[in-house]
Amino acid sequence: MLLVVDIGNTDIVFGFYTEGEWKLILRTPTHQPWTTLRMENWIRQEWLEKNIGSLKPQKLIISSVVPSVSYHVQKGLENWLSVSADIMSPKLYQKFPIDIISPDEIGSDLVANAVYAHYAYQADVLIVDFGTALTFTLVNAQGKMEGVSIAPGLKTAVKSLFSQTAQLPEVPLEMPHSALGFDTVSAIQSGILWGYVGMVKEMIHRVKAEKGQHVKVLATGGLSSILTPLESYFDEVNKLITLDGLRLISENYLD
Repeated sequence: MLLVVDIGNTDIVFGFYTEGEWKLILRTPTHQPWTTLRMENWIRQEWLEKNIGSLKPQKLIISSVVPSVSYHVQKGLENWLSVSADIMSPKLYQKFPIDIISPDEIGSDLVANAVYAHYAYQADVLIVDFGTALTFTLVNAQGKMEGVSIAPGLKTAVKSLFSQTAQLPEVPLEMPHSALGFDTVSAIQSGILWGYVGMVKEMIHRVKAEKGQHVKVLATGGLSSILTPLESYFDEVNKLITLDGLRLISENYLD
């Protein structure tokens, strides 16, 4: 069994993979007062409660874009499993079959997405990741990352509007039927969600105008299923692309 961990700006996601499938996905908020012992106790308790077997994972790979919590998550998991983790880093990237731009700057989650796209398609692929940030990553058929665009994510936009205004509430992320709202909640939903539909369409249009209409477009991230008007623009919608990319890295490119 393999344990894959994606430490994002909002959540830490844990994926347990064995026998060709994800047996268990766990999620917990990233920003907590983590200590090594707290992480070790938390994962032990979750493992016991979910009762998915007596054999614990034998391999561990971690991607993190939140350095402040990485150490305690890593050490807590290593203590629990009694194995050393593979940590996504520029040193590790040298083993991958892709050419990574700005390896010291790019998020390791985007690298994992790129590995998945190249491994699965061997074509020009644009990965749209609906996370805390909305990212667009282009990987060509030869495995070269050609560029990335980053915008605030849906939840980030809603929280920013809520925190910076006196009378506007935080609203649920539900796709409205109308382009215009009829009360405060529906007005915010229509403005942000239809606005994001337009932004994603425009980014896809511009990338295809530059690279060609043959570009495959993948959607991932926890919010990838919310913007339903975009479904026809995607060749694949898979919330677990980052986890699958990390799994492929562990299985195919690491000793």
